[in-house]
This record gives sequence, C-alpha cells and structure tokens, in this order.
Amino acid sequence: MALREIRADEISRAVATMCQEANFFLPEDVLDALKKAVSTEESPLGKATLEKILDNAAIAAKERVPLCQDCGLAVVLVRLGQDVHITGGGLNAAIEEGVKKGYTEGYLRKSMVQHPFSSRVNTKTNCPAVIHTEIVPGDRVTIVLMPKGGGSENMSRLAMLSPSQGREGVINTVVKAVDEAGSNPCPPVIVGVGIGGTAEKASLLAKEALLRPLGQPNADPEVADLEKELLKRINALGIGPQGFGGSTTALAVHVEVFPAHIASLPVAVNILCHSARHKEITL
Repeated sequence: MALREIRADEISRAVATMCQEANFFLPEDVLDALKKAVSTEESPLGKATLEKILDNAAIAAKERVPLCQDCGLAVVLVRLGQDVHITGGGLNAAIEEGVKKGYTEGYLRKSMVQHPFSSRVNTKTNCPAVIHTEIVPGDRVTIVLMPKGGGSENMSRLAMLSPSQGREGVINTVVKAVDEAGSNPCPPVIVGVGIGGTAEKASLLAKEALLRPLGQPNADPEVADLEKELLKRINALGIGPQGFGGSTTALAVHVEVFPAHIASLPVAVNILCHSARHKEITL
C-alpha cells in the first residue's frame, strides 16, 4: 500500500485552531452536564455557582475569549496511522509550531517554564507540549488536544496498591484524592481513573479517561458499576461547586483499566476542572 502524505504545515494549522477553540468553547456534553447539575443541585449557593459557570461559558464563546485565565499546558494525544508519511517537517515539531501559533494569535496565557526546580523562566511559547503518540492501523492521523490547567493537574495522584486491597482499595484511593483536592481543582470536576499496567501506564489511562464523552459508562459492566459507585461517594463528600458546598462535586467519573502484574495494583487519578477543554481532529 502506498503511504498517504500529510504536510507538516497542515498539522500546524489544525493544532493552532484547536488551541484557540478548546480555550474558547466548552464541549456540548460538558454544557449539557452543567445544565443538568443546575436542576439537581441541592445547595442554593451551589446552584447559583453553576449558573455563573454557564454564564462564563456563554461569554467566552460569544467574545472568543478564554474560559479561564489558566489556558493550560498543551497535552496532545496522537493516533498516527502506520500508512501515513509526514512531509515538510517532523510530527512533534509541527504540533509545537501549532501550539506556539495558536497561543500567540489567540492571546492565550503561556504557562510553561524551563528548569521547574530552580529559575522557572517562562518559555513564552507554551512549549514544549506534552505529546503522547500511538501507532495505529490506517492512513489517518487523529490529534486530540487537552489544555490542562495547573490547579487540576496538581491534584493528580498515583498509588501502588497491593492486590489484596482490591476494589475497595481503589475506591478509597480515588475518593481520598478528591476529598484532599477540595476546591483546588475548581469543581464540579471530571475524575479520570487509570487502573493497572505500570505507574506510567495507569497515569496515562487516567488522563485518556477524561476524553470519553461525559457520563458515557465504560463498556465493561463491572467497570461501569465502579464508576457509578465512585461518583456517588464523591458527590456525598459535599465539596460542591467551587468548594462552596453542595451535591455536585463531580460531573462524572471515568475509569479505564489495563491488565496488571500479579504483584501490582496501580491506581492513578487525574482530575479535570469544570472548564473541561479538549478538541479532536482527524486528518
């Protein structure tokens, strides 16, 4: 089979557009979940807060301004068809050129710093991006962009449980992570959970879980039941919208599972704030 060629500058243009649109427009599934939460929220202050979040989203979309002052670091997940050939430059370089262009032309805050343990000098481009690439069959390339804010990313957790801790150990780990996070990740949140694999695999699974259509249960009934139980226990914490109290701490919990070593039970938690921003394109 002949390779299908995709130009690097085409990728850059697509990523630049995605950077801006992800920061300006909340996905419809998130808007629908927030509207539903307004009708079910038990706390008057929580309900009013959710209404303000929706007002903010409407203004951002109308004015084409960022949903949040933290425009996030650029997390990019790429599914690269094995029959695709990138011409005119490298794939990662093309993605980063798009991030630079998108964040500059969209007047988006640039948040990446060099030497994070010392000088912390801003790169002024929002690069480097964090890029994860998977080689898949076919002659297309799918790019998913998730601008990830610092407040929610800082609440990430990784636990290496013993297998004997089982399902209840997983639940306790996830609920504790959300409880300790409190208002820091700007609830209502979406909670991504990765179970299995290794430390880095579980962490990536947790982030990928955030990209599933909001509230769509896992295809495995046992995992879907776990998601339901986690959501119930998290919303019983009473943290509520923006930490003001209420019954809507999380809009959804998404769990992804991978086989694990006989001696291991890795559990990773990645939390996404109510500005659940992401865009996807297939070229």
